[in-house]
Amino acid sequence: MTSTVYIAKNVYGGDGLGRLGDGRVVFVPGAWAGEQVKAEIVEEKKHFVKAKLVEVVEASPDRLSSPDVAMPGMVYAGISRAGELKAKESQLREFLDRARIQVGGFSGVNAGDDGLHYRNKVVYHFAKYGDKWRIGYRVEPSHEIVDVAEDPLARPEINAQLAEIRRSVTMLLTTGPVAVRKDTERKGTVTVRWTKKSGVKWWIGDAPADLVLKETTCGRDFEVPAGGFYQVNPQMGEALVKAVVEEYSKCAAEAPEVLDLYCGVGVFGLCCNPPRLTGIESGRQAIEFAKRNAAAQKAADARFFAEQVGRNLRRIKIGPRTTVIVDPPRGGLEPNVPKWLADSASPRILCVSCDPATLMRDLRVLTQCYDVESVRWFDMFPRTARFETLATLVRRK
Repeated sequence: MTSTVYIAKNVYGGDGLGRLGDGRVVFVPGAWAGEQVKAEIVEEKKHFVKAKLVEVVEASPDRLSSPDVAMPGMVYAGISRAGELKAKESQLREFLDRARIQVGGFSGVNAGDDGLHYRNKVVYHFAKYGDKWRIGYRVEPSHEIVDVAEDPLARPEINAQLAEIRRSVTMLLTTGPVAVRKDTERKGTVTVRWTKKSGVKWWIGDAPADLVLKETTCGRDFEVPAGGFYQVNPQMGEALVKAVVEEYSKCAAEAPEVLDLYCGVGVFGLCCNPPRLTGIESGRQAIEFAKRNAAAQKAADARFFAEQVGRNLRRIKIGPRTTVIVDPPRGGLEPNVPKWLADSASPRILCVSCDPATLMRDLRVLTQCYDVESVRWFDMFPRTARFETLATLVRRK
């Protein structure tokens, strides 16, 4: 069934949202706020329906007449950068409003470019279709692989070697030591990484245990295990770290010590350069590299512990001279951590998040005792649905 729908907004994830004649909410991928479209219902749920775009009756001025080359996941490929940034900012404001989170300042940070060729890490899927290999991105929900000859999101350095990487991977899968000989083995992943100091590296499956990459952020060198986490957008990653350092500097006299929770290889804490730093992270390999990075940077008093944050709260001391930085995975803080932080004596908590929904969940608890001084969002993943957020919390007097 086809219906004419007015698209009121683009929700987090990129879909256009409208309402059918009977009042039900409809989600339409590829439709932009302010447009009148014809959409065909493809799936009906209890409280909403999903539809596919059939025709644009009245187009948004942000719609691109000739969209950039799109790949799976590039939900904003068909809209101007201004339209994309407007949509993302609106989404974060709506998250805050729905959670009833009052904020002091609100701002956004973007690279001011076309939002292409920024990723320093890409993960491609491979599978054999008949007698030919496909290497590229998976399309949801079918999981069919789209071949990638040139990646619009990958760094130019990666694209320059992509053809050779594809040839090498195909040869290895066909005749090399990892040659595929069974139907059940006809799929996997190829990871390609680039850093300015290490160049382009790639591997099939799990990252080689002995491969170390060298990154530079805010003038500091960091060693990172090949399979470890590091921001995939170098320019925006640096902007985020600089923002954290800036927020720390505002209270460095009052709370000079830093507790860096979910610290990874130590980037935020070490770039703050505090007189005393404690970092906690569940990944043992990441902690080993955090220690190496601290030693190489001659950090004054830096200690790192491989522990799960939520399991060791009694052992972690937060005094009135401690600034707390948290950068949890997408699932947010562990259930017992927000209340523990809310009851702490820290005058300032810096919350970094890659998922606005879990950030709001955690802020609802933290704001029982803290005020949100400012929120900054970073367009860390242009052309895709995601973005990064930094919320600065100050203890209520």
